[in-house]
Amino acid sequence: MLHIIKHFNTVTRHRRIVFKHCVKAGIIYRGLMHDLSKYSPTEFIEGARFYLGYKSPTEREREVYGYSKAWMHHKGRNRHHFEYWTDYNSTTKKLEPVKMPIIYVKEMFCDRVAAGKVYLGSKYTNDNPINYFRQGRAPKSMHPETAALLEKWLLLLQQEGEKAVFKEIRRTKDY
Repeated sequence: MLHIIKHFNTVTRHRRIVFKHCVKAGIIYRGLMHDLSKYSPTEFIEGARFYLGYKSPTEREREVYGYSKAWMHHKGRNRHHFEYWTDYNSTTKKLEPVKMPIIYVKEMFCDRVAAGKVYLGSKYTNDNPINYFRQGRAPKSMHPETAALLEKWLLLLQQEGEKAVFKEIRRTKDY
């Protein structure tokens, strides 16, 4: 029962921070809609079962099963995840990344920063999101233009802070 409450509180706290960031980014509706699927039985039950508190429960679920049913469900319903934006290229006949619409790149930025704040707590700094991005598989798995834009914003966050990056994000229009 305790893991259910802790998981609910973590998800809700994350959504609250993402919403605040989305307001600053000028995408209020995306902030309201962000990660609602985490409350669905498919995602919530597994999230509570594998709750860790310091990182995503999907990582533990993967260790146990070899995949995460909750993540498979989540990435297929939430367009702010770059994994959603893959499709078969009719020329190469391979699954390849597709350039993300700007509104979802903005939401992805808000999501990544909020996740760092939730999981790192008082240890969070504006260096964490860019370091996490560069150490992960995202730069190689995203469409190059999407990765470049996200990296630009994460660097701006690191170098000039939230006020400057949200100002830049609000000014950014479609490609």
